[in-house]
Amino acid sequence: MRPIRILAIDDSVVVRKLLADAIAGDPELELAGTAANGRIGLSKVAQLHPDVVTLDVEMPDMDGLEAVAEIRKLNPRVPVIMFSSQTERGAEVTLEALSRGATDYVTKPSASKSWLNAIERVKTELIPKIKELLNRAAAPVVGPPPATATRAKARTIFPSRVEAVVIGCSTGGPNALPVVLAALPQPVQVPVLVVQHMPPVFTRQFAANLAKTTGLPVAEAHDGAKVEPGQVWLAAGGHHMTVVKVSTGVYLKLTQDPPEHGCRPAVDPLFRSAADVYKAGTLAAVLTGMGKDGAAGAQAVHAANGRVIVQDEATSVVWGMPGAVVRAGVAENVLPLDAIGPDLFRRLRVGRVHVSKPEAGV
Repeated sequence: MRPIRILAIDDSVVVRKLLADAIAGDPELELAGTAANGRIGLSKVAQLHPDVVTLDVEMPDMDGLEAVAEIRKLNPRVPVIMFSSQTERGAEVTLEALSRGATDYVTKPSASKSWLNAIERVKTELIPKIKELLNRAAAPVVGPPPATATRAKARTIFPSRVEAVVIGCSTGGPNALPVVLAALPQPVQVPVLVVQHMPPVFTRQFAANLAKTTGLPVAEAHDGAKVEPGQVWLAAGGHHMTVVKVSTGVYLKLTQDPPEHGCRPAVDPLFRSAADVYKAGTLAAVLTGMGKDGAAGAQAVHAANGRVIVQDEATSVVWGMPGAVVRAGVAENVLPLDAIGPDLFRRLRVGRVHVSKPEAGV
């Protein structure tokens, strides 16, 4: 099998060398070429036909935002991974790049790290994304969703009234989440708790973006916040988000316990705690994402007689996390992305008579 051919577009000679050294150590990968800015990179996309493009955010002549839009015109399917700095500006521009068609992102190693540590960081964070995205890229990325939902596991018990919605996602989540959240009733009559695999700084910017695009009160989670209906909490980067119940109500608890599945925040801790607190009133959704985070948590929700739905393979950027839930046998429904929000809406109406419909056009 021929190696995966990568085009690295970055104005930093040091970063290009870092990527070249990391790629050289893996026989499944090959550096097809490099470019010092987006304009040169665009010509090399047309010339080299790479399997994957890594793209810097800040570059002279043509930056990453303009470049990703132009690359999409040339090749709508090639995975484009943004290589960004972990700063407010880097977060803002990276999230904008994702909305313009970038597939995923990784943050650059800190300048304080040694060369070997920086290479190891690229090997553990970038290279697995490349390999999994290429496995996914062989299937259609766009196209009409399935006409009907697939019921993966039937439940005979009568559905309980939903008391909380918990959502987990990773690769592809920044574009999938607005679609799901925008379909919820306003105001939402239950709390909504979301884990998106994302580093510190990025989650604060992402929460602000979600609030703007969906019209919902979305905020980055903070320890000790009271969990109340109508509020959407996004797990803060670098912290697991869980819920705890005491005599005065339900509260957020943020921890820096060890990463799970290499992630912090991870989906499993949230789902486990929600199942413990809300029991059969837990409604969980697992969206597009790499790996298997969320599968064990979904099993805990199922065991508590809660409900679990997942995004289907056809509309997922990567069907790792949703697929793991399906293989665990606890997914009640497997739905295309645009059907998940309406399905959540319908379930929220059970046992309630004053749930409003989303406004037209939302």
